[in-house]
Amino acid sequence: MKNLFHTVIALSGLALLSGCASNQIGRSFGSYSVKALAPHNPSAVRVKLSTSTQHIYVMEGDRLLMAVQGNVGKPGTPTPHGEFHIFNKDKTRRRQSEPDAGYPMAYWCEFAPAYGFHEGFVWSEPHTHGCVRLHKEAAARLFALVHVGTPVTIASSLPEDAKYGHLVRKLDQRNDPDPDRGFMMSSAWFKDPAGTLLVNE
Repeated sequence: MKNLFHTVIALSGLALLSGCASNQIGRSFGSYSVKALAPHNPSAVRVKLSTSTQHIYVMEGDRLLMAVQGNVGKPGTPTPHGEFHIFNKDKTRRRQSEPDAGYPMAYWCEFAPAYGFHEGFVWSEPHTHGCVRLHKEAAARLFALVHVGTPVTIASSLPEDAKYGHLVRKLDQRNDPDPDRGFMMSSAWFKDPAGTLLVNE
């Protein structure tokens, strides 16, 4: 199992519809890749987020499908804790409100009103307005793994931290260059990363 997930990598944070964009969206700059396993039973998939570590674990029963780093809410705008379900998915979501209406929030997976997992720059410390940002490589795979109704558990810490935390590749994109504005506002922004999103093993 260890070897299988040495290439598993970070995941970014969720964001409030009113203000989670923070003027930067994460793209695949540099060599960052994520491995995610295809579930045998998609209805058994569960997402677990530890806010203290910012680790996201996608589980199918006791089987680890993906373990990546995300970026959660900063003090004052924390990511909510509790038991939730994905109730809305939108691969091509854009920011609805000003400032910067139209800013992409790709691979949106909403688990509470105005809170969702989506693509964005991942920082090493909590930095969002409550949403959970993921690197594009991770966000696309999370989007492929979950469906409307997938359970989501969010807590300050989880048993998976001790069991699988060492498999999570640390990520800090705060100094990554801003993407080209024209590209960011085009439909091409929402193209999936290269390669197979889910691996059958």
